[in-house]
Amino acid sequence: MSKLKELREAENIEQRDMAKIIGVSPASYSKKENGIIRCSLDEAKKIADFFHKSIEEIFYPEEVVE
Repeated sequence: MSKLKELREAENIEQRDMAKIIGVSPASYSKKENGIIRCSLDEAKKIADFFHKSIEEIFYPEEVVE
């Protein structure tokens, strides 16, 4: 499971709602969450801000040392 999906499900947020938050279609968001396409830097920032996490924590969790 992707970190993005894990965070979204932990907050009980639907994909369509996350899509609205970052300004993309639900289909596009689903592809981003499943790793088919990548988020733009702007989209990644919106997601990180929403979850109060760094971009690195969400998109590069294996590289973040806590």
